[in-house]
Amino acid sequence: MPHATASWLVDNTALGFDQIAEFCGLHILEVQAIADDTAGTKYTGRDPVRAHELSMDEIHKGEKDPNYSLVMLKGPDPVRRTKGPRYTPVSKRQDKPDGIAWILRNHPEISDGAIGKLIGTTRTTIAAIRDRTHWNIANIQPKDPVTLGLCSQRELDALVARAAKKAGIEAPTDNRLAGDREALIAELRLEREEANRRAEEALKAEEALFSSQNEG
Repeated sequence: MPHATASWLVDNTALGFDQIAEFCGLHILEVQAIADDTAGTKYTGRDPVRAHELSMDEIHKGEKDPNYSLVMLKGPDPVRRTKGPRYTPVSKRQDKPDGIAWILRNHPEISDGAIGKLIGTTRTTIAAIRDRTHWNIANIQPKDPVTLGLCSQRELDALVARAAKKAGIEAPTDNRLAGDREALIAELRLEREEANRRAEEALKAEEALFSSQNEG
């Protein structure tokens, strides 16, 4: 739903990509991909106003102030789950081992139980991947579980922070996409400046044409 909500906000508001990303719990580059129609999946927009999660007044506040953080009226109705591993769509289940391998390699401080809850898997599977005894170990490639769609960046960051605090180590700062974000913002700024320049040129040309017609 976050991606569908972001798609609606991109199409129906003048909010900044960073505002939409923060409200939906996505990375700004994911919002950019949705706006550019380059996202791997095409999303049907989901109206957060109709869902009573966001008011039009709140949207207008955000449109007027690019630094304003949108406030949700209420969260989406939680999905009631019984005890057990997190549910993952069938299409994503084959990606679980890759996501588990990535966490084991990059965040060894995270417990097996926490990984199981995040990814929706069993301790047995995690242990098999760690010990390289998994039946498909030859084909497992560590991949970011966020990129695979197995969890959100917010969930992963929170888990890393909790595990780091418990282990008494400083939580790592992920700056991998910082340069991309800065480049994206710079690109958007240049596009706005270019649009303004073209508008000014068009206005001057129109004024010159009007002036020449009057002189004639």
